[in-house]
Amino acid sequence: MKIAVVGATGLVGSEMLKVLAERNFPVTELIPVASEKSKGKEIEFKGKKYKVVTPDEAIVMKPQIALFSAGGGTSTNYAPQFAAAGITVIDNSSAWRMDPTKKLVVPEVNAHVLSSDDKIIANPNCSTIQMVVVLKPLHERYKIKRVVVSTYQSVTGTGVKAVQQLNDERAGKEGEKAYPYQIDLNVIPQIDVFQENGYTKEEMKMIKETNKIMGDDNIRVTATTVRIPVIGGHSEAVNIEFENDFDLSEVRELLEKQTGVVVVDDPTNLKYPMPKDAHGKDEVFVGRIRRDESQDKALNLWVVADNLRKGAATNAVQIAEYLVKQGMV
Repeated sequence: MKIAVVGATGLVGSEMLKVLAERNFPVTELIPVASEKSKGKEIEFKGKKYKVVTPDEAIVMKPQIALFSAGGGTSTNYAPQFAAAGITVIDNSSAWRMDPTKKLVVPEVNAHVLSSDDKIIANPNCSTIQMVVVLKPLHERYKIKRVVVSTYQSVTGTGVKAVQQLNDERAGKEGEKAYPYQIDLNVIPQIDVFQENGYTKEEMKMIKETNKIMGDDNIRVTATTVRIPVIGGHSEAVNIEFENDFDLSEVRELLEKQTGVVVVDDPTNLKYPMPKDAHGKDEVFVGRIRRDESQDKALNLWVVADNLRKGAATNAVQIAEYLVKQGMV
């Protein structure tokens, strides 16, 4: 199977290559794609070297699947061109997520919505992905009324420049800035641009995407997204109010049975999920599971995942795996 990775030289694109190799995805030929300035560069994949091509050249090479992680502009421009050539696009940008004609998919939650007619499939926002994987079994059992989420997001979510800024500041060096403020020894309560309602774009993504993926517009969501000086994973404090009451031991059992979730919840021995432990892993980790004593039928959780893996690359590859397994490509 010919697979194109559009944005192969970027942070998420590189992670996609790593995930494809680790999960033994049936790649017979890799087509690394990037902008004109990266054309001709060599990318190594499973011991073989492949030359980077432009998106126009990649379309002519007719891959069955194209994993896109090259920003919204590239996706808006090229995803329809790839789709028109019969190539199934799995897009990691925000370009298609809220398009009512496109599916927004987290395989553990809503892979069943996919069909072979879907030629552009949207990969959700990293912070949304890890949250909905945890919400799904709880919503099925207790019916969620409202979610209040505060995020603690890694600099890798911004990209290479942000990682460099953090490292430069830590080393006391001057360098290029990805953020308007220092990030080392600081916390920035802004991810993406502010909207008219006072929320940031990232916060609104979490709200709208959760409803779309869960297939339920009645779930009310409010979010505060925050950038912290961490490399390797996003963390979230999630407060969930249910229609029906719950039993804590059953909540743990439901989460332990949920595909893609690992429960790390042993306060006596100081065991709880942390980004450094989620780094490089594909699962979503959940802990600090406890009743909200200020509100009836409400639960507190702490959710952690590697935002470049499950939050981006792994989720995209899992969508591709599902399509192959179902004979949709």
